[in-house]
Amino acid sequence: MNQFFLYLFIMIHHVKPGQIYLFILVMLVFVSCRQDTKPDVSAIKLEIKISRFDKDVYNGKGKDLMQTNQTLQKTYGPFYDDYIHRMIGTPEYSNEEILKILYQDQAYTDLTHEVDSIFKELNTTEQQLTQAFKYIKYYYPQSKTPKFISFVSGFAVQTPIGDDYMGIGLDMFLGKNSKFYKAIVQSVPVYLSRRFAPEYITPRLTETYAREELFPERDADHSLLSKMIYNGKILYFMDQVLDDQVPDSVKIGYTAAQLEWCKHFEGNIWAYYLENNLLFETDYQKIQVFLSEGPFTPGLGERTESAPKLGLWIGWQIVRKYMQENKSVTLQQLMTEQDTQKILTASKYKPKQEK
Repeated sequence: MNQFFLYLFIMIHHVKPGQIYLFILVMLVFVSCRQDTKPDVSAIKLEIKISRFDKDVYNGKGKDLMQTNQTLQKTYGPFYDDYIHRMIGTPEYSNEEILKILYQDQAYTDLTHEVDSIFKELNTTEQQLTQAFKYIKYYYPQSKTPKFISFVSGFAVQTPIGDDYMGIGLDMFLGKNSKFYKAIVQSVPVYLSRRFAPEYITPRLTETYAREELFPERDADHSLLSKMIYNGKILYFMDQVLDDQVPDSVKIGYTAAQLEWCKHFEGNIWAYYLENNLLFETDYQKIQVFLSEGPFTPGLGERTESAPKLGLWIGWQIVRKYMQENKSVTLQQLMTEQDTQKILTASKYKPKQEK
């Protein structure tokens, strides 16, 4: 927007006096076209608050274990059971035994202190989630907004979803330069941990909710094209419910350089799929390289400069083009459309190759 006002300033000083009103009218039309086209959701009554389980469980340290267990069980119910027996412990131990082990672990104490120093409060995340789930409610009025609960699990899980809740593993959003991520690089490689930053919380929760609650992938979707379109629809859905300021790189989990690489070689990637007859390939061993996480995509690009999970990115561009070419199609119609060939054909997707 700053560039826009600079452009406006320059142009005003080059417009003749008799043309100034016409110029302003044209510029106002231009601005109105650039404004956010998202629906008005201000009337939707929703205010998300994140329950700080991470603080509540740590506050039980040094206190009566039975009382702490009862309090956490009463307050957090199914989440507490999942946390104790699935995230950090096993069913073989009692709740009190697991809490005792947790409190005696210095690594847990150190990690909790780090989390608390970075996430003293979660107001910004609460506002972002409130806005995103208002849009979800707008498009899907019958959807149920889960309870959001923050926790620390020792890097066991990031955004679990359970009975009426979504968890936020704050220890997996500390910032890419966290000293803890450097210590676990053998189990969590850098290409993953660089995305463990606060700005990823709302996009990852939104994506998880979309995949798990609203649009689970069909078992019948075996081909590369069907998986590309499915993932493209999920990312397009994120376009519609996340703030416009959230970069595409954060939505899909790319670096800025990887995103630019995809844009530059979009036509080449598409040509590679066509030339190798990959769109209708169903052998997962052959297509998983285009769908899975990784530092890059083997066989494409030079000097490991390519982006990973290129199938997701191309699927996203196909869906965006489909919605651009078919203005009458609603988001709800898009998400229920299972004919992937129809989407591809109607998208008129034909990106140019770079020589």
